[in-house]
Amino acid sequence: MFEELKQRQSVVWGAGPFERVQGMIADMHDDLVAQLDLQPGDRFLDVGCGTGGVAERAAARGAKVTAVDLAPALVETAKRRAAERGLDIDYSVGDAEALEFDDASFDVVASSVGAIFAPDHAAVARELARVTRPGGRVGITAWHPEGRIGDFFRLMAPFQPPLPDGAGSPLRWGDPAYARELLGGDFDVEVLERVSVLEMDSVDEYWEIMSTSFGPIVTALERNDDEGKMRIRAAFFADAASDTRADGSIRQERTYVLVLGRRR
Repeated sequence: MFEELKQRQSVVWGAGPFERVQGMIADMHDDLVAQLDLQPGDRFLDVGCGTGGVAERAAARGAKVTAVDLAPALVETAKRRAAERGLDIDYSVGDAEALEFDDASFDVVASSVGAIFAPDHAAVARELARVTRPGGRVGITAWHPEGRIGDFFRLMAPFQPPLPDGAGSPLRWGDPAYARELLGGDFDVEVLERVSVLEMDSVDEYWEIMSTSFGPIVTALERNDDEGKMRIRAAFFADAASDTRADGSIRQERTYVLVLGRRR
């Protein structure tokens, strides 16, 4: 029922060079991989891999890495990055709601603010559990709905197409009770609250990266006339004002949850 939405998402997320945005959540990727305690030879799956931030870290630790994303453009960038870094990562286009892997295929399954954007949350949870072996681990990061990214998503919502009926907001994954409800039937779940820190020299620098590289904003700007573009920019700058210091630089503390589970 969500195929049209997913088709749109596969284009939107690849509308800009997302690897520039990926650098803004490097601390989140580091935390996730560290908490999963990867061992050499672990069969590792990264779901919603984007341009490869988590997959690259897992491969560097000696894991046998497979990674999928709905957006073909992001997968192509991830493949190029892996080749440049000499990393052996099996990348492909894939849907978090219908993973094309056998049951119990992986020792560790992870997703850093990736799979949360799939509209059918229950289907994602079932698939994560299905492909994780008994005793295996899962790790997911999700933005807290009441944190700064939750504020940002709500501010940008008027400039985005509404979600279809029945589609889950990605912010719901950041509610610890909801995450436990989704995964608790198959995993022993622990939810940790974390903070990712963004620092920029100026709001102008922040806007330049997001307006050229963050797919949802890139496509929103493309869809709007000059007046609409000005409204999007004004909303962005208003949102960033609370994080701007006296010297014009930005420090933004973005709350997220780290959901860890052990497959029963």
